[in-house]
Amino acid sequence: MVYQVVIIGGGVAGLTLGLKLARSNVETLVIEKQSKASHLYKGELLQPKSLSHFDRLEILPLILDNGYILPEIEFIEMNRENGRLIPQANNVFSYQILDPPYNYACMIDHEKLKSIILKEAQSFRTFHYMNQSKFLSFKNEQTALVESRGETQEIRGAIFVGAEGRGSRVAREMGVSYKEYAYNHQFLTVSFPRPPDLTKAEMFSWQNRFLGLFPLPDGRVRTVLLIKPGEMKEMKKNGLSSFYDAYTDFIPSLEGYVDQIDSWNKIQLMIPFRHHASRYVKQNKVLIGDAAHTVHPMAGEGMNMAIQDADILGELLVYLIRGNNLTQKELQWYEEVRKPRAEFMMRLSHQAALFYSYPYDWFQKLRKKGIEKTGAFSHLHFKQMLNISGMGMLPFTIGDRLQQAGIPAPVNRKLKRSKRSYYFAEEEDYPWAYTRASGSGKKGKRR
Repeated sequence: MVYQVVIIGGGVAGLTLGLKLARSNVETLVIEKQSKASHLYKGELLQPKSLSHFDRLEILPLILDNGYILPEIEFIEMNRENGRLIPQANNVFSYQILDPPYNYACMIDHEKLKSIILKEAQSFRTFHYMNQSKFLSFKNEQTALVESRGETQEIRGAIFVGAEGRGSRVAREMGVSYKEYAYNHQFLTVSFPRPPDLTKAEMFSWQNRFLGLFPLPDGRVRTVLLIKPGEMKEMKKNGLSSFYDAYTDFIPSLEGYVDQIDSWNKIQLMIPFRHHASRYVKQNKVLIGDAAHTVHPMAGEGMNMAIQDADILGELLVYLIRGNNLTQKELQWYEEVRKPRAEFMMRLSHQAALFYSYPYDWFQKLRKKGIEKTGAFSHLHFKQMLNISGMGMLPFTIGDRLQQAGIPAPVNRKLKRSKRSYYFAEEEDYPWAYTRASGSGKKGKRR
């Protein structure tokens, strides 16, 4: 069988693309090397733009039934007094400042999300799935060599999509290079039962220490603790009590909850890393998700960027397949839309990471001032939430930055237009359908 689209990698990005294509009657194969659920932490926070995509795929109600809705995130700055960390200031960033219906975020177990997408995709006859299968290389432009259960098979397709994450073999076959950036900190992440009063997302910080708490369904909480490189090794020497102390130092009421973690094997070390592919498209090969870009996890955007990749590419492939116009020139539309947005989100996540990278009192004061001013002024608050939501892209100006730093500046404290006008319009998401010269990258009249 010759497939119209072959997706290598059955994570959230690959499955979302597979579902989108199968719903449009495109013969699609997803190749996944794993056969069991992964125990490694991966994205769990769904931003509003991702929720809107899943709504169009008609699985949002099921996601919400299995998720935990977050209308806001609270930032708490701490100060050490008499040997204890004491809350010094708090600011709430609310998704409610966005227009409904997608004015909230949602936490959902990563593997549960995958299972929801996969089950829905498998209800379509044009969706095909191979697990325990590993992509090896391309034999020619339309044939991939895949190892499946000990045997090498030839898989033929018109389009191949690399969705297998960092270290993508498809990217290597395409000759893609990456710009890379490492950070001066690491994270420990684990989930455990949450106290009954922990009902919202909270982010505690002191100097360059950080603890994020994100409620999950079924009475659990996902936690992310910022540490120095090599600190986990020191913690292990001192025993699990040193890990518990890092949590209860911030929040004493976590005693009796965090110490239900009884093994280091349940705690995952995350080493933040940023890279960006030199290109997303070559001939009939395309990259999505972490194969194309990875971001610092501070803004929780990695999985959401992958979902947005899948939406844009899926819409484009359906459009081109129906028009019998699958060429590299036409596929380039995907890169033209997604690459600038990925670069913007990478900068946004990078700036958020720098906020927690230095252990100086003056730096904490600057961070505190920035968070306070951003939350206090509605135009700054809206910009921040619009950007992390994925619903639009509205950069901060120099005047905004001065205002965030508490420096008096002649800046406009009101938005110039209605909030909705800053959202991505359909002609920005899917410009190929709104131009006469397809592939030119210029907007024009709808065909």
